[in-house]
Amino acid sequence: MVTKTVGCPKCKTHIEIQGNPGETKIITCPNCETKGKFTFPGEKTKIETTSTSGSFSIEIENLTKKFKKFTAVDNVSYKVRKGEIFGFLGPNGAGKTTTIKSILGLIKKSSGDIRINSHDIVKNSIESKKEIGYLPERVSFYENLTPIQTLNFFCELKRYDKSIIKSLINEVGLEDAMNRKVGTFSKGMVQLLGVAQVMIGKPSIYILDEPMAGLDARWVKIIREKIKMLNEQGATILFSSHILSEVENICDRVAIINKGKLIAEDTISNISKYLKMKPQLKITIENLDGKVPNIISELDGVESVEAKNNTLFVTCESDIRSKVITKLEGAGFKIIDIKTIEPSLEDAFVKLIEGGN
Repeated sequence: MVTKTVGCPKCKTHIEIQGNPGETKIITCPNCETKGKFTFPGEKTKIETTSTSGSFSIEIENLTKKFKKFTAVDNVSYKVRKGEIFGFLGPNGAGKTTTIKSILGLIKKSSGDIRINSHDIVKNSIESKKEIGYLPERVSFYENLTPIQTLNFFCELKRYDKSIIKSLINEVGLEDAMNRKVGTFSKGMVQLLGVAQVMIGKPSIYILDEPMAGLDARWVKIIREKIKMLNEQGATILFSSHILSEVENICDRVAIINKGKLIAEDTISNISKYLKMKPQLKITIENLDGKVPNIISELDGVESVEAKNNTLFVTCESDIRSKVITKLEGAGFKIIDIKTIEPSLEDAFVKLIEGGN
């Protein structure tokens, strides 16, 4: 029997294992759950990774970024699966842009590991960035150039076929402005040109930093549809935002960051379940006149009751909704309409930021 101490290649945890010469053992790291195998005897003292990292487009582990004494990103870890739309949320100044710039290698991380399509961004910098299309928070182009000239410039930078330029312009809806100077564009039009620019080369991953910030409803809808279109074509989308309704509309999963720390990563429905957020009954009652019926506020299982004009909002356990209706009808209230309002991302976001659980 031989005893060996091996080091996990991901988190560096030391693991003691025993086996006979020539025996191969499958090992699971007790700290980060990386799976691998080790053969006795052998010169290697590391687990050879056989994890499923290939199923992730972006992997961030223990990312920290400090600016002198200020910690902008504090030990953040999350993974973006291939082919999903992943929302990265947080209030302004939470650390979203710093995290994104660290992923892209635009700023040097203080510590942690980042992989793009399993490539380490430091050890394999060029390879890791080949498949990324990046749209920064503040898009800026030469104002004296037209969209055609602008995309021509970027095609040259990327050494890509220029014949796609007009089709890209048509795809983002700028065909009527393709010969106008960019300096005459609205912010929404500039943003759409930015989307066209990141589509050059058909990257498999799009990283979009606040793509809808400051846009009116019309432009937001167009950008949202372009994100969906890219995803339907097979691309992985990571985008940061503080516009919660947009994230809720299109994201498969979300990660929420606040003051540099990651406070949640999951589907929106699972985050709501984790926070034990209850649905709300919206009951329209004839002649309620903003008064809360005592028979409801005193009912066991009712968390809160609010009345606005002729509408009653009741937050309660799911299994007593019927009791609420029965009590109201039994007391002579005439119910006109009943709706159930499920907890929203905005509700979950606020509760998490405030530290609720």
